[in-house]
Amino acid sequence: MKVYSTVEEPISTYSIPLKFRKLENLHILFWLFKDISWCLIWKPLGIAMIFPTLIAAIIITLHTRNIFAELCHNLAVIFWISANSCWMIVEFLEIDESIIIYPITYKHLAIIPFSLGIFILLYYYLWCGLKNKIYASL
Repeated sequence: MKVYSTVEEPISTYSIPLKFRKLENLHILFWLFKDISWCLIWKPLGIAMIFPTLIAAIIITLHTRNIFAELCHNLAVIFWISANSCWMIVEFLEIDESIIIYPITYKHLAIIPFSLGIFILLYYYLWCGLKNKIYASL
């Protein structure tokens, strides 16, 4: 599949500056610390790690926003981290199984950002993929 920028021009190469690559690697480290803290029920560290993880994801998204494929995937990552963080917080507060409106619990609130990420990727792969195939056949 070809990668397209926002102006429908195919991109043949994509290079990442070293400084930016270091941010991406640091983002992975933040994300792992957040999830390990969740797994081990280290509440203060888990909640604290939401912020650098999410901020790094937002910065990465802003830096790559001119490449539509990167924008869509990085927005999905932001929604994934948000959903994951929401789920972690309600578990830490021990309200994850509490019912909001039967049968919806607080844990189910994470479905909202998870779904937003899925819809963005479905749009990219279904609509944009189809559109790019049509452009390629002209």
